[in-house]
Amino acid sequence: MEKLLVAKIGGNIIENQDSLNSFLESFSKVEGPKILVHGGGRSATQLASKLGVKTEMIDGRRITSAENLDIVVMTYAGLLNKTIVSGLQKYGCNALGFTGADANVILAEKRPVQFIDYGYVGDVTKVNAKTIKGILELGITPVFCAVTHDANGQLFNTNADTIASEIASAMGKEYEVSLFYCFELKGVLENINDKDSVIEHIDLEKYTQLIDAKVIADGMLPKLQNCFDALQKNVSKVHIANAEFIKDNQTKHTTLSL
Repeated sequence: MEKLLVAKIGGNIIENQDSLNSFLESFSKVEGPKILVHGGGRSATQLASKLGVKTEMIDGRRITSAENLDIVVMTYAGLLNKTIVSGLQKYGCNALGFTGADANVILAEKRPVQFIDYGYVGDVTKVNAKTIKGILELGITPVFCAVTHDANGQLFNTNADTIASEIASAMGKEYEVSLFYCFELKGVLENINDKDSVIEHIDLEKYTQLIDAKVIADGMLPKLQNCFDALQKNVSKVHIANAEFIKDNQTKHTTLSL
């Protein structure tokens, strides 16, 4: 079975031009089919602040009002997506930018209101793996932003880590998929004040222990939950690391398993 890399990058890399260029150059050199997913919440928050729109977060997840949705779509699908796509072209990687609505590749539904109303936040219900595979077979690298849609044409803000996990899982039926969450740190840290205290392996038991010890909290909680979701649904390997991992798979990082 052919190998496929699904990589997700976050705002700390996107907003630092040198870090972004370095990552895109290394990512472009990865042989074989690959998919890139990006967030950009910090950029959306900064634009919202400039426009006088309040940003509210609960447990690392964004509450998306109608005003915030407009800002998210402008930021993710517009400036950030096209900056990344053009950057990949610079390094010889033919890329095409997508929201979930483009070619109907990712369908979602509004997150049900239970204890919290997240607003215009969508939970993924279907990934069109056949269409994505067709794009990959053309030698094109899809670049997905964190915007999805429903059958009625409503756009949603959707967690980029979740999108990466869902895409990786859907493509796992056609490829041997490795999922890579890339951010500014080397991996999940035992001590947030010690950048070298990387926890090199986390399984479900260790994950529960780290939550109880409050080592894993806030935005890292949904990130790791997405990792384990992917492992339970067709994904071969999941790594959390910094951009150096793309260049050298032996660099210190966190690997997750069931």
